[in-house]
Amino acid sequence: MKGVLLTAGEGTRMRPLTLTRPKTMLQVGGKPILQYNLEALRDAGIKDIIMVVGYKKEAIEDYFEDGSSFGVNIDYITQEKRLGTAHAINSARDMIDDEFIVLNGDIIVDPELIVDLIAKYESEETSSILMLTEVEDPSSFGVVEIENDIIKNIIEKPAPGEAPSNLINAGIYLFDKTIFDAIDSTEKSERGEYEITDSLKIQMSENKIVRGLKSNNKWIDVGRPWELLNVNEHFISEMEEDIQGEIEEGVTIHGKIILGKNSIIRSGTYILGPVFIGEGCDIGPNSYLRKYTYLGNNVNVGNAVEIKNSIIMDGTNVNHLSYVGDSVIGANCNVAAGTNIANLRFDNKNVKMKIKGEKFDCGIRKLGAVFGDNVKTGINSSFNPGVKVGINSAVGSGTIIYEDIPSNTLVLVKQEYKIIKYDDE
Repeated sequence: MKGVLLTAGEGTRMRPLTLTRPKTMLQVGGKPILQYNLEALRDAGIKDIIMVVGYKKEAIEDYFEDGSSFGVNIDYITQEKRLGTAHAINSARDMIDDEFIVLNGDIIVDPELIVDLIAKYESEETSSILMLTEVEDPSSFGVVEIENDIIKNIIEKPAPGEAPSNLINAGIYLFDKTIFDAIDSTEKSERGEYEITDSLKIQMSENKIVRGLKSNNKWIDVGRPWELLNVNEHFISEMEEDIQGEIEEGVTIHGKIILGKNSIIRSGTYILGPVFIGEGCDIGPNSYLRKYTYLGNNVNVGNAVEIKNSIIMDGTNVNHLSYVGDSVIGANCNVAAGTNIANLRFDNKNVKMKIKGEKFDCGIRKLGAVFGDNVKTGINSSFNPGVKVGINSAVGSGTIIYEDIPSNTLVLVKQEYKIIKYDDE
């Protein structure tokens, strides 16, 4: 049995982080999202993996290569036009000989979930199996209508209160080859895409058995920037302590830390773990790293900096006297001295963030900013909760940012002042 990982999309809901990389290559807990899925397939016994790539595919191919260093064999198929999940699955058609498992690359699954999926297929007659999970509000998902374990219908994003159940399609499938016949008969949806759920409906209409398997194992969807923080917290909490760098005298650590090679934590620094610090980092002196902070490789954190529950990507500098709260900061940024990234609204209401141009209630009270790669801030600049700054942009000294900044933009504060000599009346 082969595994197919769908990782061709742009990840527009994750912008500006995905302007320079595929969403599945965003790192949490020290690994790209896609690597967790690859390892889940491997640990479930599936060693032959097809990656359907497209947007910025070089980042994926350069990282995983032929898969040998990860204990698998990888073949790549390029989806030249991103025309939906059925189209993506169909692009791997010539490499499929029998049954196969499909995972969306932007979810994270437990290997036991895949083992259960295979066991279900081997024990009962079926053409397709969908992994299902239960949510409180199914209105943003594909909701299944199910009788015993046989799926009767799939309803995409039903109106609130009209869903037939709280069970949703988790984006994890096991198919036999008859799915390709259904894909051949699938027409474009209203979105202009070939949806695999429409292909499954065709199978149902032809009286093929489509089963659902409810998951009680770990399944995590990563679709929007703040969800990176949730996933990062999960994985950092599960990691074993591993200290390979240097810790100077006078450092206080409560809880576990991961400290990479050639990294140093300088005297006076206070850490509340769990905290992840990559390779080649320089921390302190006198810095304060709070729970669930993730620092990538070659990150510098200066004197008297406080970082709380944030992801700081490779090569970024957070300079002295700065505060970063509940934020995602891209690679190769420079956060100047005295920069404050706030994470709590003055009125204590939920933070809102623009996703694809529309304000979205994130459902959480504490959320800072999202910076794309190569952002620079000036000294004593401030960022209100929920703002995003595009790649290659710079914000001048003393500026207060309360709305999103596009990429490749310079923001300067207009200041008026008067010089008065002491002897003037």
